[in-house]
This record gives sequence, C-alpha cells and structure tokens, in this order.
Amino acid sequence: MQQWARFAILGAMLVTAYLLILAWQKDYGHDNASKPATPAAAVAHDVSADIPNAQSTAASSDVPQAQVTAAAQPNTAAPTNANQQLISVKTDLYHLWISPKGGDIVRMELLAHDKSKNSDQPFVMLESDHQRTYVAQSGLIGLNGPDSNRNGRPNYEYEKASFSLEDAKVVNQDGKSVKVLNVPLVYKTPEGVEIIKTFTFSAGDYPIKVSYQVLNRGTQDWQGQMFGQIKRDNSEDPGKSDQGIFTLGTFLGGAWGTPDSHYNKLKFDKFSEEKLATEATGGWVAVVQHYFVSAWVPGHFGDKPYQAKLESRKAADNSNIIGFTSPAINVPAGKTMTVDATFYSGPKIQSELKDLALGLNQTVDYGWLWPIAKLLFMGLQFFHNIVGNWGWSIILLTILVKLILWPLSSKSYRSMAKMRVIAPEMQRMKEEFGEDRMRFSQEMMALYKREQVNPLSGCLPLLLQMPIFLALYWVLMESVELRHAPWILWIQDLSAMDPWFILPLLMGATMFIQQMLNPQPADPMQAKVFKIMPIMFTVFMLFFPAGLVLYWIVNNSITILQQGFINKSVEKQRLNKDNTVAN
Repeated sequence: MQQWARFAILGAMLVTAYLLILAWQKDYGHDNASKPATPAAAVAHDVSADIPNAQSTAASSDVPQAQVTAAAQPNTAAPTNANQQLISVKTDLYHLWISPKGGDIVRMELLAHDKSKNSDQPFVMLESDHQRTYVAQSGLIGLNGPDSNRNGRPNYEYEKASFSLEDAKVVNQDGKSVKVLNVPLVYKTPEGVEIIKTFTFSAGDYPIKVSYQVLNRGTQDWQGQMFGQIKRDNSEDPGKSDQGIFTLGTFLGGAWGTPDSHYNKLKFDKFSEEKLATEATGGWVAVVQHYFVSAWVPGHFGDKPYQAKLESRKAADNSNIIGFTSPAINVPAGKTMTVDATFYSGPKIQSELKDLALGLNQTVDYGWLWPIAKLLFMGLQFFHNIVGNWGWSIILLTILVKLILWPLSSKSYRSMAKMRVIAPEMQRMKEEFGEDRMRFSQEMMALYKREQVNPLSGCLPLLLQMPIFLALYWVLMESVELRHAPWILWIQDLSAMDPWFILPLLMGATMFIQQMLNPQPADPMQAKVFKIMPIMFTVFMLFFPAGLVLYWIVNNSITILQQGFINKSVEKQRLNKDNTVAN
C-alpha cells in the first residue's frame, strides 16, 4: 500500500508537469519570425489602399458589405487635404497617430509600458508600415457612406496636426473633474452633408470614443452604416515572453462576446473557415495577444444601443479582419443624427475591461482553472495594495493559502509522520513475512488500522497544490500588472525566469529537505527514484517564471516547518506510548 502511495505522489507531480506543457502547446507559440518595429511613427504604410468602397466589385475590398435598401447613388469625392501628414494625439497613457484618409488609427505607443524590461522605448501596440500591419479602422458605408465611395475612402479635414492634453477641457464625470480631449475630423459632400468624426480621449483612461455626427443640410435623406474593425497581419506577438529555451506567449488571435456568449476565441487561421457572423446588442470584437488587447465595442445610435453585426474575414493579403457593422441609419433632410462606438487598445486591465463590455475582461485568459486564478489574483492585488511589491505579495499569498489548507494538510502530514515512526516495524515485518506476501499484506493492513495510518494521505498535499500551482502560473503569465514586475536584488521580472537560477536551486534544496522528512521507501529502487526527483524538478523549474518558483519555495519552506513540528509531536507521542506500555 505504501508503494502505491509513493507512485501516486510521483504520478501527480508528473501530471502537473504534463498539464503545463500541454497547456503551452494548446494555443501558444508561433513559428513566424519576429519582425522589428519601425521607430519612425510619422511614416506609415497607406492601409487605405487596402480598403476600396463596399459597392466596388474589387476583390480586395476589406470594407464590410453594407445593407443597401435603395438604388446606389454615386458619391463625388470631397476636396482633399494637400498635406497628408498624420494627426498626432498624445495623452498621459499613449501616443497615437490618425490618418486623415479614412480616419484610421495607424500607430499607437503605450507610454506606461516599455517595449522590453531592458528598454526605455514605449511598447508599440498598433502600427502600419511595410513590415507589420495592425490598425484600427472605422467609417461609414452603405448607400451614402463616404467609405463606399468609388473614388476611395474620404479625406478628412482637420484643425491641426498635433493634439495633447493641453488642448483638453475639464469636465465633470461622475462627480470627478476629468480632462477630456476631442479631436474632430470633418468631411463635406457636394450634396450638403457634413460628417464630423470625433475621437474623444479622457486623461487616465484607455478607451477612445469614436462618434460620427451626420448633419444633413441637403434635400434628400442620407443613409449609411457605421463599421469598426481591427486589421492585423500574421506577424509574431511582440508581447510574447522569453523564457529561455521556452519562448512562450499566450493566445494570439481574435475574440468576441455577446450577452449570451460572453467570451469566445477565434484563431487567425479560422477567420474564414469558422468565421464569425452573428448579431448582438452589447457585443464586442477584439484581437488578443500576450498582456494586451484591442477591441471595438459598438455603442449608441442617438441615445439607444444598436444591434451590431459581428464578423470576421480574411483580407486579400491574408491579413485578419474582425469587426462590427451597425444597422442602416437614415438621416432625413434637415436633420442630424449621431452614431458611436468605443475602441480600446492597451493592457488587459481586468477592472477597466469589465466596465467596458460584458465578457471583455475574460480576454485575461486564465484557462480552465480561471475561478481559482481569479481568487489568487484578487489575493495578490489585496496584498499589493498593502506592501506595494508583487514579490512580497506572492509570499504573503502563499502563507495565506497554506493557512487555509492547514487543517487538511496537517491531517495528511500527521499520517505521514506515523508512517515514518512505524517504518522500523514495517521493515521487521517484511523480513519476517517476506516470503509470504499475503501474510505480509494482512499484517501491514492490521498495523495501519492499529496506528490509524492512511498511506494514501501523503498524496493529498500535492493534489491540493496542483490546481493552485497551475492557476498561479497563468496569473503570472497573463496578468499585465506583473509584467516586468521586480522583487528584490537580481529578480527584476517575476514573470520571467530567474537569470541566475538561484531560486530554482533554492526550490530544489527545500524539496530535498522536505523529502527527508517523509518516510523513506523500503525498496532501494524507489529510494533512488525519490532522491533524483528534486534534481529533476530543479532542472524543470529553471525555465519557469521567477514568481512561480518563489511561490514553490515559500510553500516548501512552510511545509518543512509544519511537517517537522508534526514529526516531533508524533515521535514524542509514540515514545510516551512505548514508555507507558513498558511500565
């Protein structure tokens, strides 16, 4: 029975390792070679060339097909800006550039996030050049929509080419004074229709409101639809973690949600084969990568939310497009209508994403152990608010978890301590009944019953730790709050491997000490296998995130103290019992 218990413990450890490797391979890792970003933000590839109007028969159209309810009327191209310089917008969180042609966001740099832990350059979220395409597009299509123009997408007029929070106005939002920056783009048609596309930015917030105000001063009704979409090529995830020999990244692809189906993933290579095509009020679409996400959330037509069509497709250049289209909007002559949507591009901060759209916070993908992972993250946040350091937060969380599991683990360790105490008696029985296996098993079971020992209880502590270990791994890998988070001394990134391998060696040492406190196998072969295990797991942990190894060290250290105390207590009780029997 004891032999089976030991094999169960070994099996549980191997299953833990296997589940981690399996999880890595399921969604993650890409073969595309990494492409360096072009630092010159003002030079952007003309993505508008990839977006002819929806009424054109050109096969390369990236614009979603409009709902045309009347005979199409040709649009006349509006006057264009001679200067096609990109419009620069800088807030406290990002620096982005908007193309006057179509009003697309063609580049975005996240000022609060570095490109890498050894770089002071900002992380480039969106960009459009000859090496990489990842842009946020929006427009008006349909019967009179300017983005359905046969002559190409509209060229917007603008007040100036550079905006910052210095241009912002202070407004009252929910009882707080907030700086709000509006960047208006204007397009006028010969038919007397003026379209004002406005980007609204708020200080301290990542979401961007994109609204279209259609002022119909003409003599005929205006009809169109708003669309918003994200276009991305198949280049590698720039936010992917480097874990030494394991170059890991979380899911890279599309995602979408509705009130009925909160979170769904869609790989890029499935954009045509299993393409998204659904309608919902309160839905969203996104492109997800490691630590960061870009998402469109359909908004309101006037003051009412509209039912949007969510869809995905492949572009002619094999790029990936996921977006939404609003229902047809009719603006009678002499009337004004407004339609809007919200665009988010930045870190996967759960609290902000949760408020933006139902299910969008689930892009922080903690896998099938997400309930445990969310609890762990909440615990980490709680301690971080107190100590201000994620490393110490991991230590305090580990102590808390051990305290919660203390009653169950103590029972198990007490049973293991009794196994250690009766080990000499078992060895004597083995020598006495070694040839009679049935008799030996009977005597051994009687001994277990007499001493109230459960040999399988040694598996319980590890089985309890397995889901916590796996869930914490995903918390460390997916929570942008821990990206490049330092602890002390040489540990400057808890989400990456220990560069000096000190923590894995300490973990191996604590595992060896803990193993010595357990009852030793009677079989010499089993004893050799268990002595090798700390070495095996030390090598395995060399390439794991330092925060996860830190958790395991603290967990082992507390276990050593707990098990050592229980071992002494059980040995003392046994000694007192023997003395009582002798007297």
